[in-house]
Amino acid sequence: MAPSDSAALPRARHTAFGFWAVAVAFTIVMGFTTVPTPLWSLYAQRDHFSSFTVTIVFAAYALAVALSLFVAGHLSDWYGRRRVLMPALALNVLAAVVFLLWPALPGLLLARVLSGLGVGAVTATATAWLSDLSSGRRRLEGSTRAQVVATGANLGGLGLGALISGVLAQWVGHSLSAPFVGFLGALVLAWVALLAVPETRVRPSPRPSYRPQRVSVPAASRGRFFAAALAAFITFAVFGLLTSLVPSFLAGTLHQPSHALAGAVSFAMFATATLAQTLTASRSTQQLLAAAIPALLLGLGLLTLAVWLPTPSLGVFLAGDLVVGVGAGLMFKGAISTVSAVSSREHRAEALAGVYLAAYLGLAGPVIGLGALTQTASTPVSLLVFAGLLALGILAATPALLGGDGTRTSSLPQPASH
Repeated sequence: MAPSDSAALPRARHTAFGFWAVAVAFTIVMGFTTVPTPLWSLYAQRDHFSSFTVTIVFAAYALAVALSLFVAGHLSDWYGRRRVLMPALALNVLAAVVFLLWPALPGLLLARVLSGLGVGAVTATATAWLSDLSSGRRRLEGSTRAQVVATGANLGGLGLGALISGVLAQWVGHSLSAPFVGFLGALVLAWVALLAVPETRVRPSPRPSYRPQRVSVPAASRGRFFAAALAAFITFAVFGLLTSLVPSFLAGTLHQPSHALAGAVSFAMFATATLAQTLTASRSTQQLLAAAIPALLLGLGLLTLAVWLPTPSLGVFLAGDLVVGVGAGLMFKGAISTVSAVSSREHRAEALAGVYLAAYLGLAGPVIGLGALTQTASTPVSLLVFAGLLALGILAATPALLGGDGTRTSSLPQPASH
């Protein structure tokens, strides 16, 4: 082996470890955010609060994520990836402690807000760090791997959190504490592992004056950026619909109160989304979105049909859940791929924070509306109205979503080596 190769080998190994350490930490954080999903019915039964109260707590989390993205999601471009990701992870550690020590409604609200503030900084920073850590690979291999792993960690983590929590709540004692104890340990281990990950951003000197999040993409590409933001908004509105609806639909309409089943249904949607992203790694952004739009429309139709049949059908509901997962996964991947393609390395975290901000606004606003609607209308009526509005939004957005230039997801720009 040549001396230069020998010198590069430890660095390559170090970077490879760092890549997967960031990916695992990203997955654990996103998983932690869905731990409460199958547990809300237990909290509601214990404390006698309504489904609308659950919706408010859920929306408080989404708004905290949006606030964090607005004020801190772009800061890793200035201060370095580790300096932003590690404090954000620590906020989720603190949230897990609050869940365990203060499980009353005010504590649940505080824990969700703390978690949201951390997640807002994690999403853009971890995605940008993964892209940076792939810079040493060939252009095609590195960009594809970073995109697949980042989106897989995001959506796959959301699914795993609900599944693990539901299984523990169903078959392990201490249903409202065991899931948080498990994820608390995982979060701490992930935080320690990040200490060994190489930093990929050199702080600029002089450091820019602080300002909140803004869109930082070339002027000629802003149309594509806003189309991607719209796609992210729609995707997370659909996720909010499913994660809000699943527990009440299963327990109320289908008389299936199993927490494990509620977690499995959420997991199936996110797992299908992740699988769809993985299998379409080399497809162009336009191809992803062209497949996502009919899949989302079909999935929403099946979900609505499931609750309006004379005998509500779990099978039809699950089919709609899986098809929605495919559509949402492709649409979200198209959004992230577009933003990565049009942003420079120096402003990548800032651009990604912008699209995640749109996504979590899509998660918060529609879910609040859905929660309010369920106070005066039945689950079937609420789903029909909400799914109909989403379908109209998708159809109205189609020209903007399909108006790109067909950028291939495997040909994204790569950051320079560090």
